[in-house]
Amino acid sequence: MLDAAPSKKPLVEVRNLKMHFPIYAGLLRRRVGEVKAVDGVSFDVFEGETLGLVGESGCGKSTCGRALLRLYEVTDGSITIDGVDIAALSNNALREKRPTMQMVFQDPVTSLNPRMSVGAAVGEPLLVRGLASGAALRARVSELLEEVGLRPEHAQRYPHQFSGGQRQRIV
Repeated sequence: MLDAAPSKKPLVEVRNLKMHFPIYAGLLRRRVGEVKAVDGVSFDVFEGETLGLVGESGCGKSTCGRALLRLYEVTDGSITIDGVDIAALSNNALREKRPTMQMVFQDPVTSLNPRMSVGAAVGEPLLVRGLASGAALRARVSELLEEVGLRPEHAQRYPHQFSGGQRQRIV
């Protein structure tokens, strides 16, 4: 990662992130150990930067992402996004923050509903949150598709009609 100017504050700060999952065994389901899925990860992401987590299968990339979104409660460490301590947020505050956070998985096929057109998939969050409907929704979907290098008429197509890279951009 490139060094940012010392005066700039990171958008994302992760310090000593740990995600340990207990292992239970026996009839009484006694805790006999733990799996250290993520153990002491730290990084910063500054405005305009992109961070990619890479590694072999099972090394904790997805677990780290899920912890950042607080889909898992972390074992230890801190996560600050845009100056907000994610771990300290109430459920309501977290619900308001989540639309600004997203993971993009390597294989987007499982993220897209094969029975839903790309336009419907892209527009669904806007519709559900009451941010747009009707003609305004269709216009916003067209804008979003153009932002990721697709044409507005692609909204009528289905996920299987796109390449892997295009599907990632749709997601």
